[in-house]
Amino acid sequence: MSDAVQPTAAEVRAAAEAVKTALDRHLAAVERRSGEDDPAVYEAFNELAAAAETYDELLYDRYDEVTPFEIPAAEESLPPYTGPEEPNALSVLIRRDYAVVEPQRLLAQAQRVEAADDEAAAGVASGTVHGALGLLFGEFEPDEIASRHKEFGLEEGDSTLWVTAADEAADPGEWLEAPFEQVDEQRVVCRFDVSAVFDDEIDDVDEGDDGDDVEDADDLDAELDEDEDLEPLDADR
Repeated sequence: MSDAVQPTAAEVRAAAEAVKTALDRHLAAVERRSGEDDPAVYEAFNELAAAAETYDELLYDRYDEVTPFEIPAAEESLPPYTGPEEPNALSVLIRRDYAVVEPQRLLAQAQRVEAADDEAAAGVASGTVHGALGLLFGEFEPDEIASRHKEFGLEEGDSTLWVTAADEAADPGEWLEAPFEQVDEQRVVCRFDVSAVFDDEIDDVDEGDDGDDVEDADDLDAELDEDEDLEPLDADR
């Protein structure tokens, strides 16, 4: 890590103090627990896990040292499932983060889509980054954008998918005003996370591969960089 972003000794010390505080709070919550699934204990557990993870990262960045603690994966920190054994309905909650790393490529792709729409006023939506994002995400399915994110000048960040169980399907329009509020974590059947923090594990698994996928990705990047030769996106889907 470069000196410009390396944490200070004071920051490491503060993170250590935060772990001590979180540890005391967790013990107090356990001592006062009202039952096996006490939400206060669950909350204190998550706070302790987050504090320990932060301290571990700063300690490594500053001193190249690690702690003996193993931070549970996100799926392991979910509270016990209390939903129906045989759900009659389910909801799939998806979050994907992206960084806009090539705004000009994003704008160019949005302009191609806009140009293919005879009813659109050229440049109205695609002239700004937020307008281009609205145009592209309105034109293409989220899964297609995820698989072709580099073409749109985006870089993948973390993503998560939750499957939650319900007794019955919601009425049409019932939750549209606040679709991600009031998620009952005790009804999460399963969740799947993708994050850069798992890269070390993935690299260990991929050591035996022949590298064909990497070469294919590099070839694709080379083709995309030839901007003049990019084929217009199919905007009629």
